[in-house]
Amino acid sequence: MTVVALLSVAPVIEGSMSAEVAKAVAALDDFDVSYETNPMGTVIEADDVDTLLAAVGAAHAAVDADRVSTVLKIDDKRTVDAPASEKVSAVEEHLGREARRDR
Repeated sequence: MTVVALLSVAPVIEGSMSAEVAKAVAALDDFDVSYETNPMGTVIEADDVDTLLAAVGAAHAAVDADRVSTVLKIDDKRTVDAPASEKVSAVEEHLGREARRDR
C-alpha cells in the first residue's frame, strides 16, 4: 500500500519562512518516505499511515517558532498500491499533454 499526503508546515512569522520550512523538509530524511517539495507544500509517500504520521510529526516539531501552522491532506487508498506519479499521469492522459504550463 502507498499512502500519499500533501503537507504544509510553516512558522507564523514576519518575513521569509524558508529557513524554517527547510528544517521541516530535512526532518523527513529520518523516515522511510519519499517526498517532493513544491511552492505550496510537500508531497510525501509512505508505505503505511503510521510511518507517514511519524514523519509529519517530526516535520512539525522541527520548526522553531512560537506558532506553527501545519496542514495535512492524506490519500490512503487501501486497495491499490499506486504512487503519486500515477495520479499525475492519469490526469495528463486525459489532458493529452503534461499537466504544467510555464509562462
